[in-house]
Amino acid sequence: MVEIKTDAALEAMREAGRVVANALAATREAAAVGVSLTELDEVARAVLDKAGARSPFLGYQPAFADTPFPAVICTSVNDALVHGIPTGYRLRDGDLVSVDCGAELDGWTGDAAISFIVGTPRPEDLRLIETTQRALDAGIAAATVGHRIGDISHATGTVATQAGYGMPADFGGHGIGRRMHEDPHVPGRGRPGRGFPLRHGLTVAIEPMMMAGGVDRYRTGPDGWTLLTTDGSRAAHIEHTVAVTKDGPRVLTAP
Repeated sequence: MVEIKTDAALEAMREAGRVVANALAATREAAAVGVSLTELDEVARAVLDKAGARSPFLGYQPAFADTPFPAVICTSVNDALVHGIPTGYRLRDGDLVSVDCGAELDGWTGDAAISFIVGTPRPEDLRLIETTQRALDAGIAAATVGHRIGDISHATGTVATQAGYGMPADFGGHGIGRRMHEDPHVPGRGRPGRGFPLRHGLTVAIEPMMMAGGVDRYRTGPDGWTLLTTDGSRAAHIEHTVAVTKDGPRVLTAP
């Protein structure tokens, strides 16, 4: 069931989104060669705790997972696409890192992700991240009253296809509000003019995930959570929570 939010609910979701933005900014600032992924998780926890927010990630266990998620952020490195569990792995020069974070505040939720390079970047990694950001921007631009979910998916998928990048077929964005994952599903690729109609007050997380190898397939790592590229190529994941409004798309997790 799709819940259309009131203007007051959108303001409350914006406050949750600010917490997410602050947590991601603090995590990005702390990321450096030699810093462990668990240390990044501790940084994000501190931001959530200070804001009086809780993590919708911690303890989350969807149908595909054998165990609950044990952290407040996902940290996906290099060939990890999404859902990476923070471990004692220490960041190395040139690592491509994606951090996904959520926050629940006063009953409303925000969800966003960033991708960045630690230390010395490779040109091909910068291109991957830049393209993923362009896909997100295109998806946000399509999130307008009168369009449909397929228009968002078509916008993000077109950018990936033109760049020659792969996208997972069965993972994508989602509705968001009182819970982190709500209807409707927002695929990474889609056909324009199809799917749920976009109305003022609809809130969705738009999150293109791109794999440099150009294939759409992925595999699940031994931890049961981390999704990895099948060919070892690098991946990027960038996300914002977005409200469809009569005045245009509103990014609720903007810094």
